[in-house]
Amino acid sequence: MNLKQLHSVYFLGIGGIGMSAIARWFHHIGVPVYGYDKTPSPLTETLSEEGIQINYEDSVSAIPEEFLKSTENRLVVWTPAIPKDAVQKNHLLEKGYLLKKRSEVLGMITDGMYTVAVAGTHGKTTTSSMVAHLLKHAGKNIAAFLGGLTQNYQSNLILHDEGREENPIVVVEADEFDRSFLTLHPNISIVTSADPDHLDIYGDGDHLMEGFRSFIQLTDSAGQLFIQSKALQKLDATHFPNLKTTAYGLEEEAIRAENIQPGILGFTFDYVNPEKSLTSLILPIPGFHNIENALAAITVALSFGVEDAAIRKGLASYRGVKRRFEVIHNEKNRVFIDDYAHHPEEIKALLNSVRAIYPDKKITAVFQPHLFTRTRDFAQGFSESLSLADEVILLEIYPARELPLPGVNAEMLLEGISSDKKCVRSKESLLPYLQETEPEVLLTIGAGDIDRLVNPIANWLKNGK
Repeated sequence: MNLKQLHSVYFLGIGGIGMSAIARWFHHIGVPVYGYDKTPSPLTETLSEEGIQINYEDSVSAIPEEFLKSTENRLVVWTPAIPKDAVQKNHLLEKGYLLKKRSEVLGMITDGMYTVAVAGTHGKTTTSSMVAHLLKHAGKNIAAFLGGLTQNYQSNLILHDEGREENPIVVVEADEFDRSFLTLHPNISIVTSADPDHLDIYGDGDHLMEGFRSFIQLTDSAGQLFIQSKALQKLDATHFPNLKTTAYGLEEEAIRAENIQPGILGFTFDYVNPEKSLTSLILPIPGFHNIENALAAITVALSFGVEDAAIRKGLASYRGVKRRFEVIHNEKNRVFIDDYAHHPEEIKALLNSVRAIYPDKKITAVFQPHLFTRTRDFAQGFSESLSLADEVILLEIYPARELPLPGVNAEMLLEGISSDKKCVRSKESLLPYLQETEPEVLLTIGAGDIDRLVNPIANWLKNGK
């Protein structure tokens, strides 16, 4: 199938971060794009402003007539977040339209392109955007499909220049959810982490590890794997003996960081590999975990021949990804950070980094659990990681694609949290409570709709109301 010659493409769940990147790609190359999503969001509003027609009613009548005129040369892209009983999806299936998952279409787009694929239960969005930025900043012809909105480009899609002679490099976020990353064709693979997650899909941690090994085994035999050291221990290099594999991490690895200096406006560190070192690098986004992400990105940039000076300048100009350790408000006595963390290990990494920056300040964490199954499966881990904060405020679980599970709620995490202060609050009561208690260092954490509280909190901190 020649994707560039399609009559039109219809997206079911177009407001998803990964879906919207592919929608933008089709729109950019001139293929008419339409879409459905359950509710409007800032992302769907942006797509509409760019000229993409979106509807929010799950009915056949809401599908544009132009798309329904024929099944010929038309493609429907869907996300597993769409319910099985979705009216539009089932109608399009019954009428014989070609339906492909987002991951399959991403595999089709990138097939034949030199691909850097970034996988991992945590860190893949930041790492893939950092790889893309370092390469683009150095003048490489790249495209990137990302799982977040980069602050540098204000987009989840970076487009290559088709007018240039050299073949483009494509950087893709390789998502383990629903085994999506198994549709890709990597020349270079990065694995940032491999912790149990998505057990509703994989059943248990062992099957998730098998999924990661299968992804790694898709890497071109002449390519390379760069893998975080703890992930390598879990995945065991004997499962991919013929692939050139290099570990990186914050400890005594082949590729490592030394002389790390934490700060709210960024971290400084030395990059060290067996052949060279780059000293006093500045990474403008905080976090020990982001130093690890930078190690992978720098190593990939070096493998493409990017010069040391360009890496230094590119890293210093990197502004991160929205909702990844995003410093919203920063004054002497009041700091507000927003983060997408939704797994115990992510929360642990976030809070450890914040504690390193503010060892003597009170840290208040507001956390919205994401998914009933994830809350059930990792309840103890959530409680332990949240205990790194001085005060924990829990919001009720964001269900996303799931129905409630008996006995699974935010309150079940309270008993295991050892922080001095802890409670469950409604979203409506949160801001009045914060205005009353005036936290020193405040974090909003989660992958649900907690982001809708960010602006009201920021406005209060800035304007006092």
